Amino acid sequence: MKTVIQRVKSASVTVDGQLISTIGKGLLVFAAIGKDDTKKEAESMAAKVLKVKLWDDEQGGRWKHNVQDIAGEVLCVSQFTLLASTKKGNKPDFHKAAPPLKGKELYDTFITQVRKLYLEDRVKDGVFQAMMDVGIVNDGPVSTSPPDSPSSPILLPLDPSTFSSTSSDNTLPITDPPLSMFSETPCVGLDFTCVDEVVTIEIETNPPEMKNPSGFPPEDGETAKGHVTKTFEYPASLLE
Repeated sequence: MKTVIQRVKSASVTVDGQLISTIGKGLLVFAAIGKDDTKKEAESMAAKVLKVKLWDDEQGGRWKHNVQDIAGEVLCVSQFTLLASTKKGNKPDFHKAAPPLKGKELYDTFITQVRKLYLEDRVKDGVFQAMMDVGIVNDGPVSTSPPDSPSSPILLPLDPSTFSSTSSDNTLPITDPPLSMFSETPCVGLDFTCVDEVVTIEIETNPPEMKNPSGFPPEDGETAKGHVTKTFEYPASLLE
């Protein structure tokens, strides 16, 4: 899922000459649903939109307040063209965008979650698939685009030797495994999320029954069998 967030003094949506929605100070959010997106990505992006800090505080501190802190409003507008690609020419290609039915379902999930996490009467909407006239008074201007939500885990072979040892700063570097290890090998699902500038990396394993499939020392002398999950957290700045 991809969004573009604009800090605005006011914004509005008009369709066929009829005013649909209008807001004052707050956020205008253009949102596009990708073909591989799920409910998880839509809900995660909803939380991110409300947490992004685009306003100064009362003491003049820069980028200290989010839209909830200032009691602002939010106008969400569906815009699948955010996923356009022009890699193979000048004509936009929209193959990364979700088909209309899936797009509407997940867009509705997204805006419903925004309303659930904030105040329903402060979150407005456009008209899905309509030709909209969007009026914007951008404050700044200030615009940002949060990283696209990851849509699926990356698969790696389950072999402790593919992971380098934990470093002194508690990060867990991952080395590239040889391609030969991908055949007939149990796999590890690698997923990550970033909330409040902390990255959480989750390594999920589902190997056949064996002694200690995770490669980590068993606790209390027990052997680990079956489904194993290991989670690590460290500051997002370490990925820069």
